[in-house]
Amino acid sequence: MSRIAPLPEIPLDRSLTELRALHALAETINLSSSLESVYPETLQALRWACHADRAVVLLFDARNAMRFVASDGLSERYCAAVEGHSPWAANEENAQPILVADPAREPSLAALLPELHREGIASLAFIPIAHQGRLLGNFMLYFNQPHEMTAAETRLALTVAEHLALAVSRQRAIEEIHHLNAHLEERVQRRTQQLEDANREMEAFCYSVSHDLRAPLRALDGFARILLEDAASVLDDTDKGHLQRIIDASGRMGGLMDDLLRLSRIGRAGMRLAAVDLGGIAGGIVERLRGADPSRRAVSRIGAGLSIQADAGLMRIALENLIGNAWKYTGRNADAEIEFGKREEDGRTAYFVRDNGAGFDMRYAGKLFSPFQRVHSPSEFEGNGIGLAIVQRIVQRHGGRIWAESAPGCGSTFWFTLWEDGIPAELLQAAAPVSSRPSFPPA
Repeated sequence: MSRIAPLPEIPLDRSLTELRALHALAETINLSSSLESVYPETLQALRWACHADRAVVLLFDARNAMRFVASDGLSERYCAAVEGHSPWAANEENAQPILVADPAREPSLAALLPELHREGIASLAFIPIAHQGRLLGNFMLYFNQPHEMTAAETRLALTVAEHLALAVSRQRAIEEIHHLNAHLEERVQRRTQQLEDANREMEAFCYSVSHDLRAPLRALDGFARILLEDAASVLDDTDKGHLQRIIDASGRMGGLMDDLLRLSRIGRAGMRLAAVDLGGIAGGIVERLRGADPSRRAVSRIGAGLSIQADAGLMRIALENLIGNAWKYTGRNADAEIEFGKREEDGRTAYFVRDNGAGFDMRYAGKLFSPFQRVHSPSEFEGNGIGLAIVQRIVQRHGGRIWAESAPGCGSTFWFTLWEDGIPAELLQAAAPVSSRPSFPPA
């Protein structure tokens, strides 16, 4: 067994011939879609470069056993008899060519000598196939006559091995990607099924809220009203007060159910994108609030250039809640101010609704966007604490986020962004060119 000697100078004409041959092999590898079509060309190039009579390709399998993957000139009987033999371990980091001019003088091949003689093999060589320091397998070169491989032949064999190692690594990377994609698709399907199951549970719950829970609530409210009307003459003020509290509580419970259903519908409603003028929507909301309470003195400022691709109906609901809150929490101000606009920062647009109303302590900001959580008591300002949870759900469905800045007595500013990571392709494909009508009915 011998190791390769220092490389001698190669004549120019021979170098050009070698370069053409290696270029042809590289072209074959680049144009081939599978290793099976690469192996024959590779083995032919090996036999030509090394003057070998026969050649094979062996690669480590998943269990780190050396297996034949391609053979040129060897019998099946021989391949079956010697498969699994390797001069290197699978974790060999610096495998070098092993040249065996006379197998009889190599102790490690003693067990294989009968097979070599039966196959008519006089000399052989092991050429490692490695990529980025990882041993993938090896070439076996066989000679029918005693043969001492030259340094030039060994160099060419190693170059061919490098070409094949790249092809093998590329193929394995592709197979790994396919495996990961299949696994990812399986996970997506499983997650989709879980989401569908959760949606069905939510629909069942909403049905229960809409029908099963409303029936006893209506009965409670109705009988309390009947008793209050028919027995008013025999009831004292305390009893009448108790009945009125039952009626009021039933009304509040009905309102909570309506809000809960509205929140669930927001999360499940389909989206249809269009060019939406947020400023126009905000202006209409302010005018409606003025019309409902003409005695209020409030200054409103709405910025320009507030159009964006969004679902018009959902954005109307979001702005109705944000501007409605600003209107409500400035109700005790003699000169209320409400502003809707945007600010550009680091290439991103953040929209805001600002007021000079009651404000709140930022220590309780974490409660703002949770359903039925409030920072003001019902005695101060009416409401069920669901509006901002709805706004957050809508903003999240538009790929954005929402946050608040405030201080007690100093007003509040609610900021939100949309499409921070861009509009998803599936929504863009289904987007309408222009939309001024909501695709989801205002709550």
